[in-house]
Amino acid sequence: MHPMDELFPSPAAGFDHPIEILEGCHARIRRNCALVERIARHVATKGADDEARQAIRSVMRYFDEAGANHHRDEEEDLFPALERRAAGADQAPVAALLERLRREHGELDALWKEMRGRLEGLAGGHYGAVTPDAALLFARAYETHMKLEEESLFPAARRLLDAPALEALGASMAARRGVVPPPQP
Repeated sequence: MHPMDELFPSPAAGFDHPIEILEGCHARIRRNCALVERIARHVATKGADDEARQAIRSVMRYFDEAGANHHRDEEEDLFPALERRAAGADQAPVAALLERLRREHGELDALWKEMRGRLEGLAGGHYGAVTPDAALLFARAYETHMKLEEESLFPAARRLLDAPALEALGASMAARRGVVPPPQP
């Protein structure tokens, strides 16, 4: 699999479909949260063996890079675009939603920082560092947040953002990842 394939939820979704890319990120976040839970169960019975250390590196790489880009996509591009487009009856609910999501991003970043430290400790031989309870708390926090985005944020974006706004969002997301868009015919 080409490393760029991980950016897309399916072969048809590219940066010209930025909301679908964000949804695809959620699927990968869920897989990585589940991997954290599997790591916790694995080390409880087998210790921090090579398989666990490989999984730890994979989770850390994902959340350090792609997970961080996902939050930046929303905070730096999607949220401001929605703030510019929300008017009338949409303005107050959108503002409240974005305020909540920004706060949750801060909480998730703090949870990741803590979990990353636990994972590093586990890789260094501290076997109690990633407990099943800590892994479950981490996964549930992400799940609750993603569900809110999927039920409220993404539908609002589809309703409020026009084609030029979506194009700008996709272009910024691509640039953040160093992806050069193909030339237009």
